[in-house]
Amino acid sequence: MRNEQLADILRPTTFDAIVGQAHLFGPRGVVRRMVESGRVTNMIFFGPPGTGKTTAAAVIAKMSGMTFYRLNCTTASLSQVKDVLSETNNLFGSGGVLLYLDEIQYFNRKQQQSLLEYMEDGRVTLIASTTENPHFYIYNAILSRASLFEFKPVSAADMTPALRRALDYLNGERQTAVTADDEVLAYVAGLVRGDVRRGITLLENAYFAAGQKGEEDTRITADEVDGFFVKSGNFNDDVHYDLLSCLQKSIRGSDPDATAFYVAKLVAAGELLSLCRRLQVIASEDVGLAYPQAAAVVRACCESAVELGLPEAQIPLAHAALLLATAPKSNTAYMAVAAAAEDVAAGKGANVPVHLRSPLFKGYLYPHDYTCDYVPQQYLPDDLRGKIYYKPGDNKNEQAAAAWAAHVREHGGKKKQ
Repeated sequence: MRNEQLADILRPTTFDAIVGQAHLFGPRGVVRRMVESGRVTNMIFFGPPGTGKTTAAAVIAKMSGMTFYRLNCTTASLSQVKDVLSETNNLFGSGGVLLYLDEIQYFNRKQQQSLLEYMEDGRVTLIASTTENPHFYIYNAILSRASLFEFKPVSAADMTPALRRALDYLNGERQTAVTADDEVLAYVAGLVRGDVRRGITLLENAYFAAGQKGEEDTRITADEVDGFFVKSGNFNDDVHYDLLSCLQKSIRGSDPDATAFYVAKLVAAGELLSLCRRLQVIASEDVGLAYPQAAAVVRACCESAVELGLPEAQIPLAHAALLLATAPKSNTAYMAVAAAAEDVAAGKGANVPVHLRSPLFKGYLYPHDYTCDYVPQQYLPDDLRGKIYYKPGDNKNEQAAAAWAAHVREHGGKKKQ
């Protein structure tokens, strides 16, 4: 009995065998053309799971002749990264080292920074993959030294031939003659929504279920497929974003019951990271200055959720979501920056006041030398002088801050003795 996953056994070894990413690895694919011309640069692969990111890295390593190392960032430690980097100094790394980091979003800043020196001098070529937005999770210094490539969900039409090859392999391995109509294979491909690995696993399970029927003409049907696929937790991208939107609107509307429902629905679908990210956005966008501590509490809950993993993660996530739903609301900080961004986009405020510029800061008044640690002076550029972006909300916290600001402007500004 084999223990290796069928998807790993059938993993493509050439660009031609990779399905669904023609824009990267097809005859005119940008990555293919680059690699075939002899250039392998640092790369970040991002996109849904099961779309060929790991496979592509292995193919690139094979074509380049580099020594290939693969680490999964969910379990790898900094010492393991350093062990790989040390190989660049010995004979084994003489042809170059290609380090593939799977799920790089789980590496912290220090772990990512450890790669920079080796990337800069070319001792290591990094290919990292993530299922998340790389701009949110990958250190900017890494992004600036790498090229980003998006992997797209594999269409049912592109996945069906890969499923057919998987069925042929199973029949050859076990000396059987199990069949499946093209419609059934397309049905499998449609269910898994672009995840080839999941599609092959689903087909393999259905193959073994069909083989137990004992019929001479054994055929995989949609019923076998359905027996191994729980549809309630699977939804497309539109539904995914709709649920996150419903969650945010329920919290913004101070409805804790609806909030609990959408948290439960997202947790049931395994949406851990996207839920954490959205809750942190809500803490600053919708609660904001009305309860500034909410951002810190939500951040702590989200870190706890990621550390715990599902299903226990739902406990701190519920804590965070219900805190936000029942907290006072304010979007004044969000609106202030949005208004300022409009002026920035319009090209206003290009020249900041002279007394705020380094190195001399000529004419700048140091507020701490004055009563109430305040002194009137211009901070906005001349063409925006007097512009009001921030308008305090009518919640207790911002009204208290506004009262203090009025007090400061009335009683401050005198030179301290």
